[in-house]
Amino acid sequence: MHIPDGFIPLWQCAIYYVIAIVGLYFAVKWSRKNLSEKNIPLMAVLAAGIFAIMSMNIPVPFGSSGHMVGAAMVAIIFCSPWAAVIVISLVLLIQGLFFGDGGLTCLGANILNMGICGGFVGYYTFKALRKPVGKTLAIGIASWLAIFLAACLAAVEMAIAGTFPLGLGLLYMGGYHAMIGIFEAIITVVVILGIEKVRPDLLAWNQKKTVSEPESEGSEVKAK
Repeated sequence: MHIPDGFIPLWQCAIYYVIAIVGLYFAVKWSRKNLSEKNIPLMAVLAAGIFAIMSMNIPVPFGSSGHMVGAAMVAIIFCSPWAAVIVISLVLLIQGLFFGDGGLTCLGANILNMGICGGFVGYYTFKALRKPVGKTLAIGIASWLAIFLAACLAAVEMAIAGTFPLGLGLLYMGGYHAMIGIFEAIITVVVILGIEKVRPDLLAWNQKKTVSEPESEGSEVKAK
């Protein structure tokens, strides 16, 4: 899904950079308020794992690639899409600088697709589906949809740039990542449910429950 250098004109890259920078601004603002010493090691571990799964590329026609992303996983674990923006941006920056995976001129577009789109779609899909279909299925659907729509957005960007036709782009990028998304959904479900079983305190939704409990007890005392 990494868009290489030369696939998008520089003036369009500049637009995507502006969007990515605005996203990173709000992501850093979120991190200052919500990240604690307990969360940072978990975020680092997730970043390392995402770096690994992104490195397993499947060639996609027209010069791009298909791979898992992990944005939904991060967003769901931290209950915020901004967490995904931070992690994915750091991973993409390291890959672009040191491993030539994705172009630096297209870094803004890649952050938009995988970090911002993937994070927001993943988290809010999970949030919307958690009660109607259950937590496990909601995680799976959210992670699949996040990677699928991120790939389709990349195809749209390259079609706007004139790199290749929109129909073929959606066919190959969307088709490949629809299949890859199945594996991503399985891995995301396994990781999140595994964390919940071993260290439930690391999941943001459990932390919010813990914080809210003393407040309710205090309000009951005042009421008495």
